[in-house]
Amino acid sequence: MKRYDPQMHTAEHILNQTMIRMFGCDRCFSMHLERKKSKCDYYFTRPLTEDEEEQIQEKVNRVIHLGLPVTEKHVDMSEAGHLYDISKLPEQELHSVRIVNVGDYDSCPCIGEHVSNTAEIGEFRLTTTSFENGVLRIRFKLDRSR
Repeated sequence: MKRYDPQMHTAEHILNQTMIRMFGCDRCFSMHLERKKSKCDYYFTRPLTEDEEEQIQEKVNRVIHLGLPVTEKHVDMSEAGHLYDISKLPEQELHSVRIVNVGDYDSCPCIGEHVSNTAEIGEFRLTTTSFENGVLRIRFKLDRSR
């Protein structure tokens, strides 16, 4: 499994699904996850407004505070290919794919580590955003003192 910080990585799943639901965009195409700060890059058409930034932060925190279980299941590769984007999976012969579910909020193929419940994440804080050449970058941190 990929060695990401489990709290940050699970927050990234929630951020991705929030972006999909709010803007109809795809999951981030690039990310850099660290314990102290992280970023996700999305193909997008414009910068976010301050109001949209606040809404994203509020929606991500609302999901975190629900205390959703984070579970995994393995599905046959052919089934996964019909249900999910599997293009980011390692290029190797796989017979099944690990699907990570964040309650009923998000579900996607993933090889990383996660918390077992969203209540373990802490408070999500969107720090800054930038937009350049069709790429929206969202930077965020977690307040883990909760």
